[in-house]
Amino acid sequence: MIPVLSIVGKSSRKGKTTVICALIAALKRRGRRVATVKHDVHGFDIDKPGKDTYRHAEAGSDVVMISSPWKFAMIEKREQEYALDEIIAKLEDIDIVLTEGYKSADKPKIEVYRADIGEPLLCNEDELFAIVTDTPVAYDVPQFAFEDLEQLADRIEAHMHLVYQSAGHP
Repeated sequence: MIPVLSIVGKSSRKGKTTVICALIAALKRRGRRVATVKHDVHGFDIDKPGKDTYRHAEAGSDVVMISSPWKFAMIEKREQEYALDEIIAKLEDIDIVLTEGYKSADKPKIEVYRADIGEPLLCNEDELFAIVTDTPVAYDVPQFAFEDLEQLADRIEAHMHLVYQSAGHP
């Protein structure tokens, strides 16, 4: 079982991507293999008009893959969205999955919260693994300043160890 943590927050441009990138870097420095899943409820397009893979999809291909010695990507047309657990099941040789979004998924969450939002937190206290914030929050959950993400990475590593232990791994 791969540990999964979802980085969530109410508003855009409040630091979710910055936090996830800092955590990726911290975990990579520790030798961890990290996968990320970005949830986009608005839809997205990663291919560019005129490129071969775009033309393949436009011609009707249901799955378009592109491979090079350094990268692999697959674009699959879907009639409905994959559940997060279905996406995770596709991963191999990964130590941890960090998601950006998936606020409704049943995974522990790290909420990014800034005082200028002026609204309550998105998550209930029992859903939260941690909070990254610029102001103290009245939750009994570990809280980290934006400049203390190495300490949050320490907590994540301890969590990973517990998940692997409970699954019978050393």
